[in-house]
Amino acid sequence: MQSGIRLHDLGQQLKEYGLAMPNLGSIDHQSIAGAIGTATHGSSIRHGLLSKSVIGLTIILADGSTASCSAETNPDLFCAALVSLGALGIITEVIFQAVSAFKIEWRQSLHSLGEILTDWEEDLWTQAEFTRVWWMPYMKKCIRWRADKTNKALCPPTANWWNGAVGYHVYHVLLYFAHWFPSLLPRIEKFVIGVQYGFVDGATDTVVEESDKGLLMNCLYSQFVNEWAIPLHRGPEAITRLSAWLHGDQKESRIPFSPRGLYVHAPIEIRVSDTSTSSNRPYLDSSVPDGPTLYLNATLYRPYSHDPPCRERYYEAFEWLMKEMGGRPHWAKNFTTVTKRDISVMYPEIDKWRQIRDVNDPDGMFVGDWHRRLLLPDVEGSSLLPFEEKKLSTKPAKFGGLEWRGQTPRSTRSRQASEESFELIEKGSV
Repeated sequence: MQSGIRLHDLGQQLKEYGLAMPNLGSIDHQSIAGAIGTATHGSSIRHGLLSKSVIGLTIILADGSTASCSAETNPDLFCAALVSLGALGIITEVIFQAVSAFKIEWRQSLHSLGEILTDWEEDLWTQAEFTRVWWMPYMKKCIRWRADKTNKALCPPTANWWNGAVGYHVYHVLLYFAHWFPSLLPRIEKFVIGVQYGFVDGATDTVVEESDKGLLMNCLYSQFVNEWAIPLHRGPEAITRLSAWLHGDQKESRIPFSPRGLYVHAPIEIRVSDTSTSSNRPYLDSSVPDGPTLYLNATLYRPYSHDPPCRERYYEAFEWLMKEMGGRPHWAKNFTTVTKRDISVMYPEIDKWRQIRDVNDPDGMFVGDWHRRLLLPDVEGSSLLPFEEKKLSTKPAKFGGLEWRGQTPRSTRSRQASEESFELIEKGSV
């Protein structure tokens, strides 16, 4: 397939042939190349990263040549390109192992946090093929979502006023008010869960959907997403300590940042995967190499494009705890305190990735400020690679976030005319 196809469109086209992707993340707006290149995953102990299903790649390199790679052909390039972070070249084609199309029957129910932690070492993550948990930190409640493949007839979610436009806008307005009055957030959390589940533990909803729809979730609003991968067995400790911190007990949490006056959004998403059995593990695979991986996702909404006031301190504390748990940040998320030194410790095989990157893009055509800041060796300003993008300035954007300005030095010119480059690209796509 062509690498720019969006996962949603890919799912529709696979369906015409009676096929499907074996697993999906929470959204399907990304291209297949983008999903692979940033270590996207779903939530199943029986599945790994999406890249685990990749059989081969075709890449246009910086010199305009085309390279094919797989486990048998150019295996080092393959392991570097499976999580390339856009720094090796342009992935143009992907050979992907699809599966027969399937439906899932999913069930979600409300439980106490204590019940979830008790079931952790029993069958919480193994009873169903797909499992995820949404943790409501102030209520100390969790929504447990489980799904298995089924041949049952489709059965859509039960319609109610809260799951439609009314609920969407009411919740958005409440989050906006909490931007100015953060102490409202625990009560908003309780209200939203109460409306949806009636405040009753064990309340259950059962749905049957096609996999390309049922495995997704509605992310609602613009948001910051800070997700980390830690060993699955360390999950109860991490959750217990973070819970204590969010409830103001800094001593019990052993997190060296004050939680005083800080309120966060719900839910905190909990997912799992297992790529430890993969024979072609990407060099920059963020999952745990020797067992199942737990992903903790500290989501913060941006109601009407307003950045939440808790973000800096919350993420500083959350990332400190994740590092102590032996964690690694998701490459495509909003981590804030990670340094180049951290990355070098977290990824023992990063030197292999750097070496392959340097061989295939010696002039830095695919290198930007983000890569230099986190992945590549430090250099003086004048020693940047000829085509490397350099950050000039940043300033607060009008509706939150940052406006970023950069420049490509281009101190040398390509020896190839543009027509020659396009000819190489055209030939490589045949």
